[in-house]
Amino acid sequence: MSTQTRATQDPRSQTQIHNIGYRDYDGPRLGRGYARRSLYAQSLRGAYGLGRSAKSKVLPMILFGIMCVPALVMVAVAVTTKMNDLPVAYTRYAIIMQMVIALYLAAQAPQSVSRDLRFRTVPLYFSRPIERVDYVVAKFGAMASALFVLTASPLVILYVGALLAKMDFTDQTKGFAQGLVSVALMSLLFGGIGLVVAALTPRRGFGVAAVIAVLVISYGAVSVVQGIAWGTDNLDAVSWLGLFSPVTLIDGVQTAFLGATTSFPGGSGPGAGAGAVYLLVVLALIAGSYAVLMRRYRKVGL
Repeated sequence: MSTQTRATQDPRSQTQIHNIGYRDYDGPRLGRGYARRSLYAQSLRGAYGLGRSAKSKVLPMILFGIMCVPALVMVAVAVTTKMNDLPVAYTRYAIIMQMVIALYLAAQAPQSVSRDLRFRTVPLYFSRPIERVDYVVAKFGAMASALFVLTASPLVILYVGALLAKMDFTDQTKGFAQGLVSVALMSLLFGGIGLVVAALTPRRGFGVAAVIAVLVISYGAVSVVQGIAWGTDNLDAVSWLGLFSPVTLIDGVQTAFLGATTSFPGGSGPGAGAGAVYLLVVLALIAGSYAVLMRRYRKVGL
Protein backbone atom coordinates (compact mmCIF):
# COMPACT_ATOMS: atom_id res chain seq x y z
CA MET A 1 0.00 0.00 0.00
CA SER A 2 1.42 3.35 -1.00
CA THR A 3 2.02 6.20 1.40
CA GLN A 4 -0.62 8.33 -0.35
CA THR A 5 -3.26 5.56 0.04
CA ARG A 6 -2.49 5.14 3.76
CA ALA A 7 -2.83 8.90 4.29
CA THR A 8 -6.21 8.90 2.56
CA GLN A 9 -7.52 6.07 4.76
CA ASP A 10 -6.22 7.60 8.00
CA PRO A 11 -9.21 9.34 9.74
CA ARG A 12 -6.88 11.90 11.31
CA SER A 13 -5.97 13.21 7.89
CA GLN A 14 -9.62 14.21 7.30
CA THR A 15 -10.13 15.98 10.66
CA GLN A 16 -10.85 19.70 10.32
CA ILE A 17 -11.57 22.42 12.86
CA HIS A 18 -14.30 24.85 11.85
CA ASN A 19 -14.62 28.28 13.44
CA ILE A 20 -18.38 28.87 13.66
CA GLY A 21 -18.11 32.17 15.45
CA TYR A 22 -18.67 31.28 19.12
CA ARG A 23 -17.15 33.82 21.47
CA ASP A 24 -16.53 33.89 25.20
CA TYR A 25 -19.14 35.70 27.33
CA ASP A 26 -17.62 38.92 28.65
CA GLY A 27 -20.73 40.39 30.30
CA PRO A 28 -21.64 40.50 34.00
CA ARG A 29 -22.29 37.22 35.79
CA LEU A 30 -25.21 37.94 38.10
CA GLY A 31 -24.95 34.76 40.16
CA ARG A 32 -27.28 32.86 42.47
CA GLY A 33 -28.98 35.87 44.02
CA TYR A 34 -30.22 37.14 40.68
CA ALA A 35 -31.32 33.66 39.61
CA ARG A 36 -33.21 33.17 42.87
CA ARG A 37 -34.96 36.54 42.57
CA SER A 38 -35.84 35.84 38.95
CA LEU A 39 -37.34 32.45 39.81
CA TYR A 40 -39.31 34.04 42.67
CA ALA A 41 -40.67 36.80 40.44
CA GLN A 42 -41.53 34.39 37.63
CA SER A 43 -43.32 32.02 40.06
CA LEU A 44 -45.24 34.86 41.70
CA ARG A 45 -46.36 36.22 38.33
CA GLY A 46 -47.32 32.73 37.22
CA ALA A 47 -49.54 32.31 40.30
CA TYR A 48 -51.82 34.96 38.78
CA GLY A 49 -51.34 33.91 35.17
CA LEU A 50 -49.16 36.89 34.31
CA GLY A 51 -46.77 36.14 31.47
CA ARG A 52 -48.85 33.10 30.52
CA SER A 53 -51.79 32.49 28.19
CA ALA A 54 -55.10 34.30 28.63
CA LYS A 55 -56.75 31.06 29.76
CA SER A 56 -54.25 30.77 32.62
CA LYS A 57 -55.33 34.16 33.97
CA VAL A 58 -59.05 33.36 34.17
CA LEU A 59 -59.28 31.24 37.33
CA PRO A 60 -56.83 33.15 39.58
CA MET A 61 -58.35 36.49 38.60
CA ILE A 62 -61.89 35.22 39.17
CA LEU A 63 -60.93 33.90 42.61
CA PHE A 64 -59.18 37.18 43.41
CA GLY A 65 -62.36 39.03 42.45
CA ILE A 66 -64.50 36.72 44.58
CA MET A 67 -62.22 37.43 47.55
CA CYS A 68 -62.56 41.20 47.12
CA VAL A 69 -66.22 41.62 46.14
CA PRO A 70 -67.67 40.87 49.63
CA ALA A 71 -65.27 43.42 51.13
CA LEU A 72 -66.43 46.03 48.62
CA VAL A 73 -70.07 45.28 49.47
CA MET A 74 -69.36 45.59 53.21
CA VAL A 75 -67.60 48.90 52.65
CA ALA A 76 -70.51 50.23 50.57
CA VAL A 77 -73.00 49.23 53.28
CA ALA A 78 -70.84 50.69 56.05
CA VAL A 79 -70.39 54.02 54.26
CA THR A 80 -74.05 54.27 53.24
CA THR A 81 -75.50 53.41 56.64
CA LYS A 82 -72.77 55.21 58.61
CA MET A 83 -71.97 52.15 60.70
CA ASN A 84 -69.63 52.44 63.69
CA ASP A 85 -67.96 49.08 63.03
CA LEU A 86 -67.39 46.81 60.07
CA PRO A 87 -69.81 43.88 59.69
CA VAL A 88 -66.87 41.41 59.80
CA ALA A 89 -63.67 41.73 61.80
CA TYR A 90 -60.39 41.80 59.89
CA THR A 91 -59.25 38.55 61.51
CA ARG A 92 -62.48 36.76 60.54
CA TYR A 93 -62.53 37.57 56.84
CA ALA A 94 -60.02 34.95 55.66
CA ILE A 95 -61.64 32.25 57.82
CA ILE A 96 -65.03 33.00 56.25
CA MET A 97 -63.51 32.94 52.75
CA GLN A 98 -61.45 29.80 53.37
CA MET A 99 -63.06 27.86 50.52
CA VAL A 100 -61.93 30.44 47.97
CA ILE A 101 -58.42 30.36 49.42
CA ALA A 102 -58.37 26.56 49.26
CA LEU A 103 -59.49 26.58 45.62
CA TYR A 104 -56.83 29.13 44.71
CA LEU A 105 -54.10 27.14 46.44
CA ALA A 106 -55.30 23.88 44.88
CA ALA A 107 -55.11 25.45 41.43
CA GLN A 108 -51.81 27.30 41.75
CA ALA A 109 -49.59 25.11 43.94
CA PRO A 110 -49.51 22.25 41.38
CA GLN A 111 -48.98 24.81 38.63
CA SER A 112 -45.92 26.08 40.47
CA VAL A 113 -44.13 22.77 40.99
CA SER A 114 -45.90 19.87 39.25
CA ARG A 115 -45.03 20.97 35.72
CA ASP A 116 -41.32 21.12 36.57
CA LEU A 117 -41.56 17.57 37.90
CA ARG A 118 -43.66 16.26 35.03
CA PHE A 119 -41.46 17.65 32.28
CA ARG A 120 -38.21 16.98 34.21
CA THR A 121 -37.00 20.56 34.04
CA VAL A 122 -35.74 20.72 37.64
CA PRO A 123 -32.23 19.45 36.72
CA LEU A 124 -32.06 22.27 34.15
CA TYR A 125 -32.56 24.81 36.94
CA PHE A 126 -29.74 23.21 38.92
CA SER A 127 -27.41 23.26 35.92
CA ARG A 128 -27.33 27.04 36.31
CA PRO A 129 -25.84 28.97 39.25
CA ILE A 130 -28.78 28.00 41.44
CA GLU A 131 -28.91 25.34 44.12
CA ARG A 132 -31.63 23.28 45.70
CA VAL A 133 -32.14 25.73 48.56
CA ASP A 134 -32.56 28.60 46.09
CA TYR A 135 -35.27 26.74 44.18
CA VAL A 136 -37.19 25.80 47.33
CA VAL A 137 -36.92 29.28 48.88
CA ALA A 138 -38.06 30.95 45.64
CA LYS A 139 -41.05 28.64 45.17
CA PHE A 140 -42.05 28.75 48.84
CA GLY A 141 -41.71 32.52 48.98
CA ALA A 142 -43.64 33.04 45.75
CA MET A 143 -46.54 30.82 46.85
CA ALA A 144 -46.75 32.47 50.27
CA SER A 145 -46.57 35.92 48.65
CA ALA A 146 -49.33 35.07 46.18
CA LEU A 147 -51.57 33.90 49.02
CA PHE A 148 -50.77 37.02 51.02
CA VAL A 149 -51.82 39.21 48.08
CA LEU A 150 -55.04 37.21 47.81
CA THR A 151 -55.89 37.43 51.52
CA ALA A 152 -54.56 40.90 52.36
CA SER A 153 -56.16 42.77 49.45
CA PRO A 154 -59.72 42.56 50.84
CA LEU A 155 -58.41 43.67 54.24
CA VAL A 156 -56.96 46.79 52.60
CA ILE A 157 -60.37 47.44 51.02
CA LEU A 158 -62.06 47.05 54.41
CA TYR A 159 -59.55 49.36 56.07
CA VAL A 160 -59.85 52.10 53.47
CA GLY A 161 -63.63 51.80 53.60
CA ALA A 162 -63.62 52.02 57.40
CA LEU A 163 -61.60 55.22 57.25
CA LEU A 164 -63.93 56.63 54.59
CA ALA A 165 -66.85 55.83 56.89
CA LYS A 166 -65.03 57.81 59.61
CA MET A 167 -64.75 54.89 62.01
CA ASP A 168 -62.32 55.14 64.90
CA PHE A 169 -58.82 55.36 63.40
CA THR A 170 -57.02 53.67 66.31
CA ASP A 171 -59.40 50.70 66.52
CA GLN A 172 -59.40 50.17 62.77
CA THR A 173 -55.63 50.40 62.48
CA LYS A 174 -55.18 47.91 65.31
CA GLY A 175 -57.68 45.50 63.79
CA PHE A 176 -56.12 45.89 60.34
CA ALA A 177 -52.64 45.13 61.72
CA GLN A 178 -53.97 42.04 63.53
CA GLY A 179 -55.63 40.89 60.32
CA LEU A 180 -52.39 41.28 58.35
CA VAL A 181 -50.47 39.23 60.92
CA SER A 182 -53.14 36.52 60.74
CA VAL A 183 -53.17 36.27 56.93
CA ALA A 184 -49.36 36.40 56.78
CA LEU A 185 -49.18 33.37 59.08
CA MET A 186 -51.93 31.67 57.08
CA SER A 187 -50.10 32.33 53.81
CA LEU A 188 -46.89 30.73 55.08
CA LEU A 189 -48.72 27.71 56.51
CA PHE A 190 -51.05 27.11 53.56
CA GLY A 191 -48.33 27.82 51.01
CA GLY A 192 -45.95 25.31 52.58
CA ILE A 193 -48.57 22.59 52.90
CA GLY A 194 -49.87 23.17 49.38
CA LEU A 195 -46.40 22.95 47.82
CA VAL A 196 -45.52 19.80 49.77
CA VAL A 197 -48.70 18.06 48.65
CA ALA A 198 -48.30 19.23 45.04
CA ALA A 199 -44.61 18.24 44.92
CA LEU A 200 -45.43 14.62 45.77
CA THR A 201 -46.87 13.98 42.30
CA PRO A 202 -46.09 15.26 38.79
CA ARG A 203 -49.78 14.91 37.90
CA ARG A 204 -51.46 18.28 38.27
CA GLY A 205 -54.94 16.78 38.63
CA PHE A 206 -53.84 14.59 41.52
CA GLY A 207 -52.17 17.60 43.13
CA VAL A 208 -55.33 19.69 42.89
CA ALA A 209 -57.46 16.97 44.48
CA ALA A 210 -54.91 16.31 47.22
CA VAL A 211 -54.61 19.97 48.23
CA ILE A 212 -58.40 20.35 48.43
CA ALA A 213 -58.62 17.15 50.49
CA VAL A 214 -55.97 18.29 52.96
CA LEU A 215 -57.52 21.73 53.54
CA VAL A 216 -61.26 21.19 53.11
CA ILE A 217 -61.79 17.62 54.32
CA SER A 218 -59.57 18.09 57.36
CA TYR A 219 -61.49 21.22 58.35
CA GLY A 220 -64.85 19.49 57.87
CA ALA A 221 -63.78 16.45 59.87
CA VAL A 222 -62.36 18.52 62.74
CA SER A 223 -65.47 20.71 62.85
CA VAL A 224 -67.75 17.66 63.06
CA VAL A 225 -65.71 16.07 65.85
CA GLN A 226 -65.57 19.39 67.70
CA GLY A 227 -69.35 19.62 67.47
CA ILE A 228 -69.69 16.13 68.90
CA ALA A 229 -67.28 16.97 71.72
CA TRP A 230 -69.22 20.14 72.49
CA GLY A 231 -72.53 18.27 72.47
CA THR A 232 -71.19 15.68 74.92
CA ASP A 233 -69.76 18.34 77.26
CA ASN A 234 -66.13 17.51 76.48
CA LEU A 235 -65.29 21.20 76.42
CA ASP A 236 -61.53 20.82 76.81
CA ALA A 237 -61.38 18.52 73.79
CA VAL A 238 -62.91 21.20 71.56
CA SER A 239 -59.81 23.38 71.78
CA TRP A 240 -57.28 20.58 71.36
CA LEU A 241 -59.08 19.07 68.37
CA GLY A 242 -58.36 22.27 66.49
CA LEU A 243 -54.72 21.21 66.20
CA PHE A 244 -55.60 18.76 63.43
CA SER A 245 -56.64 21.16 60.66
CA PRO A 246 -54.72 24.05 59.07
CA VAL A 247 -57.78 26.33 59.15
CA THR A 248 -58.56 25.69 62.82
CA LEU A 249 -54.88 26.13 63.67
CA ILE A 250 -54.97 29.69 62.33
CA ASP A 251 -58.32 30.23 64.02
CA GLY A 252 -56.86 29.15 67.35
CA VAL A 253 -53.74 31.30 67.06
CA GLN A 254 -55.62 34.48 66.21
CA THR A 255 -58.20 33.80 68.92
CA ALA A 256 -55.49 33.38 71.55
CA PHE A 257 -53.18 36.23 70.53
CA LEU A 258 -54.91 38.60 68.09
CA GLY A 259 -58.19 39.26 69.84
CA ALA A 260 -60.27 37.42 67.25
CA THR A 261 -63.56 35.65 67.81
CA THR A 262 -63.46 31.94 67.14
CA SER A 263 -65.63 29.70 65.00
CA PHE A 264 -65.19 26.79 67.42
CA PRO A 265 -68.46 25.38 68.80
CA GLY A 266 -69.74 27.46 71.69
CA GLY A 267 -67.29 30.24 70.91
CA SER A 268 -64.74 28.69 73.27
CA GLY A 269 -61.41 29.18 71.59
CA PRO A 270 -58.05 28.25 73.10
CA GLY A 271 -56.62 30.36 75.90
CA ALA A 272 -53.08 31.67 76.11
CA GLY A 273 -51.59 28.33 77.17
CA ALA A 274 -53.28 26.29 74.46
CA GLY A 275 -52.70 29.15 72.04
CA ALA A 276 -48.94 28.82 72.58
CA VAL A 277 -49.22 25.17 71.56
CA TYR A 278 -51.19 26.21 68.47
CA LEU A 279 -48.50 28.72 67.52
CA LEU A 280 -45.71 26.18 68.02
CA VAL A 281 -47.56 23.66 65.85
CA VAL A 282 -48.05 26.27 63.10
CA LEU A 283 -44.36 27.23 63.14
CA ALA A 284 -43.36 23.54 63.20
CA LEU A 285 -45.55 22.83 60.17
CA ILE A 286 -44.05 25.75 58.26
CA ALA A 287 -40.51 24.62 59.07
CA GLY A 288 -41.45 21.00 58.38
CA SER A 289 -42.90 21.90 54.98
CA TYR A 290 -39.63 23.60 54.07
CA ALA A 291 -37.64 20.57 55.24
CA VAL A 292 -39.83 18.15 53.27
CA LEU A 293 -39.45 20.24 50.12
CA MET A 294 -35.67 20.30 50.57
CA ARG A 295 -35.64 16.51 50.92
CA ARG A 296 -37.95 16.06 47.95
CA TYR A 297 -35.78 18.16 45.64
CA ARG A 298 -32.57 16.53 46.81
CA LYS A 299 -33.66 13.44 44.89
CA VAL A 300 -35.47 15.18 42.02
CA GLY A 301 -32.56 17.43 41.19
CA LEU A 302 -30.26 14.54 40.33
